[in-house]
Amino acid sequence: MLIKHFSILQISLLTLLNVNVITATTADTTISKTKVKMSDENKKFKILVTHPEVPQEGIDLLTRDCEVIICQNVPTVRAEILEKSKGVDALLWGGHDALNAEALDAAGPQLKAISTMSAGIDYVDVAEVKRRKIPLGHTPIVLNNAVADTAVGLLLAAARRFHEGRLKIETDKWEGGHLNWMLGQDVRDSVVGFFGFGGIAQTIAKRLSGFDIDSVLYTTRRRVSEDIEKEYNAKKVDFDTMLSQSDFVIIASPLTKETAGIFNATAFGKMKKTAVLVNIARGGIVNQQDLYEALKTNQIFAAGLDVMTPEPLPANDPLLSLPNLVLLPHLGSATQRTRADMAVIAAHNVLRGLAGEPMLSPAY
Repeated sequence: MLIKHFSILQISLLTLLNVNVITATTADTTISKTKVKMSDENKKFKILVTHPEVPQEGIDLLTRDCEVIICQNVPTVRAEILEKSKGVDALLWGGHDALNAEALDAAGPQLKAISTMSAGIDYVDVAEVKRRKIPLGHTPIVLNNAVADTAVGLLLAAARRFHEGRLKIETDKWEGGHLNWMLGQDVRDSVVGFFGFGGIAQTIAKRLSGFDIDSVLYTTRRRVSEDIEKEYNAKKVDFDTMLSQSDFVIIASPLTKETAGIFNATAFGKMKKTAVLVNIARGGIVNQQDLYEALKTNQIFAAGLDVMTPEPLPANDPLLSLPNLVLLPHLGSATQRTRADMAVIAAHNVLRGLAGEPMLSPAY
């Protein structure tokens, strides 16, 4: 039964996700009964894993009672995904390929459960999945720590001019005789603004509290609880106020029709000239041409991006010419532990969906 295989981490995740372990036991019983029934019919549930690099921890959970089919191409090839999905009972969607009507049609009407291996699901046609009444899971929370670490790293690197400093060494322009050379921005006593203040943003705020920041401003649709505001000395403000009063602005919101391109020339014009922008959410939230101009003309001090448009970013993109921009190739959740945890949660989502039980981490 699945409950026997829960690690301490997974039990903690169950608690975080408000899932009762007793419910997990019920799910295990249901899966066992389903397995017996399928066994009588000489077949097992079929699950397609759409990426061959999904960590083994997740694959092992699936293969105990189910037949697992794994796509082999890296990068993924959509034609292979569509072909191998025919007739499967569930999908563990391991990449960021479009999960839409075409993919659902390719699988067929017997499809019972889907889980992505990501927190963001902007590449999923959620409305279409919902219309077909297919349970959909994703994997937030487990990547909060890794992404928060990346955000803090980008913030410090941009504020203290790490990339520009490296360029000075490489071009033999180390001007060691000056007292005011390569001065950066202090994190201490700063006001940190968040565009989006969910789990990842709050984890970032928790880490930054150790740097003795002054306060947090955040812009969201809904106000967070008073307890959370008190914990992080946070205040909900409108977008313009957050931009104009923040020393650091961190983008941590989903990409939606409303947020797409919202960080544009107008937004950068409202920020402090000493401000640093960090984006660990989605590249499409930032108008990159406008960001290029804002950084090139020193309208804002610096920026750090883990996400951009397109991905991969072309090697000749103008952003790469900027000394005051730190770029990472979407490494936010890229630690071995985090990816393994994401695979485990995605696998449990799928197995629970097949059992007709609530997923550990449902997308809706």
